[in-house]
Amino acid sequence: MNTSTATPSTASVDPRQFKSFAEFYPFYLTEHANRTCRRLHFAGSTLSLACLVMLVLTLHPLWLLAGLLVGYGFAWAGHFGFEKNKPASFKRPLYSFMGDWAMYRDIWLGRVKI
Repeated sequence: MNTSTATPSTASVDPRQFKSFAEFYPFYLTEHANRTCRRLHFAGSTLSLACLVMLVLTLHPLWLLAGLLVGYGFAWAGHFGFEKNKPASFKRPLYSFMGDWAMYRDIWLGRVKI
């Protein structure tokens, strides 16, 4: 799925209205129309996975904190700096977290362009 264009009406959509992740995910993708935002999400998710590997290898709990900081830091920089919207994680944290990883998968599969 190519998300290079935003739907203008998404600014007024409340992410809490969705009853399932399947309903939420198309909205999630419209909130990531900016290519730089998607690239920052991808970088943050990749670095988070690297931190998870380090956590498993070292058992040092600071890697968990580092993973959260880089993952959300890169994503929020993309939203506030490039997408010019608020992350859906503020209103739908679980669905947003799931959306991050679904989009990450879809980028790898070529369904979402970066």
